[in-house]
Amino acid sequence: MTEKKISLLLVDDHEVVRNGIRLMLSTVSGIEVTGEASNSREAMNLIRQQDFDVALVDLGLPDKSGLELLKRMLSEKPEIAVLIFSMYEEEIYGIRAIKLGASGFLSKNSDLSTVVQAVNKVAGGGKFISPAMSEKLVNVFRGEKSRQHEMLTNRELEVLRMLATGQPLTSIATTLNLSASTVTTYRSRIMDKTGLKNNVQLARYATENKLI
Repeated sequence: MTEKKISLLLVDDHEVVRNGIRLMLSTVSGIEVTGEASNSREAMNLIRQQDFDVALVDLGLPDKSGLELLKRMLSEKPEIAVLIFSMYEEEIYGIRAIKLGASGFLSKNSDLSTVVQAVNKVAGGGKFISPAMSEKLVNVFRGEKSRQHEMLTNRELEVLRMLATGQPLTSIATTLNLSASTVTTYRSRIMDKTGLKNNVQLARYATENKLI
């Protein structure tokens, strides 16, 4: 009897990245990429049409963030295991992803063995948490002092990153489908929570903390 392969949905807006991951996983006997999407809309259409065991989701999608897509996926298909895949350090977004229901967080610098280990673990109902993130989670439960950006909501963190790269308020509003006044409100909240005074300080803070 043929062993059932883990069905994986790959969500990344870069075709080169998707091709690389698909080719990498094609060398593994127990995992098969059975769907690909370049944005959240395509991803949601796919999970409504077919069943997947695991979704490997890029954090930085063009239409919605990977965290927003994570919430939408789990609301419609709570049985799917979602691995957030990102170029950003896991300590920045890993805990946020886990709190929202992700089964794990993978760096885009991960080697094949780590990706395979993560996919197999979450497909079996487990959580994939690296030693570094385990330590961070322990510190959170101990109530140790957080850095300023860890007090921000997911949306505020998204706006902070966009402001730090020099994007104007109108551009951020268009990208996030918000009004300019709403983005201004988010900016004010970010400044209040972090104690930063202007965009120059914000950009420096984001750079020093590897948010961009």
